[in-house]
Amino acid sequence: MTLALELALIAFVVVTAVFAALLRDVLGSIAVFAAYSLGLAIIWVLLQAPDVALTEAAVGAGVMTFLFLLTIAKTTRPDTEKPLKQVDLKAFVVVAAVALLMLTTVPAMPEVGDPDAPPVSAEHPTGEQTPYSYYIENTYVQAGIENAVAGVLVVYRGFDTFGEAVVVFAAAVGVMVVLKREVLK
Repeated sequence: MTLALELALIAFVVVTAVFAALLRDVLGSIAVFAAYSLGLAIIWVLLQAPDVALTEAAVGAGVMTFLFLLTIAKTTRPDTEKPLKQVDLKAFVVVAAVALLMLTTVPAMPEVGDPDAPPVSAEHPTGEQTPYSYYIENTYVQAGIENAVAGVLVVYRGFDTFGEAVVVFAAAVGVMVVLKREVLK
């Protein structure tokens, strides 16, 4: 069931990405882009990265879709265009070749959540302690936070978390600036 869901989500994301790039209708392209962002957010949840999923859903599907819709409300759409763009065959071949090359590495990756995966196991093959096991063993002692995920986000990845918060804040400020201009007109 999980593998079928993962494959369906990957297919959904790939199809929506292609359609978002090829659609000539701007409104349709924006709708497909929003669906693409939501698909990516679901994939991040399945990969056990809820902070990234939340940011993708809020910024990608929410704020960007709103800003795109606000932008096309101020523009006109030509009536004489074809519904889909022509695909550059050379570019398509290069992208397909790179994607296939990258897909050859997928079987070497461990399952998501595998306790014996090298980054998760207590010892690295070289004998060193992995970051994962270090965080699990030391988060409460060093940070005083019982939840290891929250401890990692606040203490060990503080600058990264701060950067994500800045991005979300900047997006919110951008939307408020645009809305204020819209209200004043």
